[in-house]
Amino acid sequence: MATRRITTQEKTHLDQDEIKQGAKSNISPAVPGSVIAKLLGFTFAMITLPIGSYFVTVNNLFGGNATYAGALAAFMANVVLIGYVIVAFLDDKGDREAEEVEKKKSR
Repeated sequence: MATRRITTQEKTHLDQDEIKQGAKSNISPAVPGSVIAKLLGFTFAMITLPIGSYFVTVNNLFGGNATYAGALAAFMANVVLIGYVIVAFLDDKGDREAEEVEKKKSR
């Protein structure tokens, strides 16, 4: 047979309760709220900035030339992406510096 039956009556690790009685569970979010806010802001910018720049410039700036307006929209998407990467690096750098300060204080 491909499967093996358990012959003993003891509980397996799947049957046992994962949470011990009386222990409080950690319900805090794994990601800070500021990180989620930044992500949502850049998501909104990634959606609206390229599309908005396309429709604003296709008739007003480029006189109906959709190629130039599309190139500008692609450029604006790259600007938003590079901005997000820079903000993420700066945020991570701040976290690392805070950890180093805490290590120095604990010594």
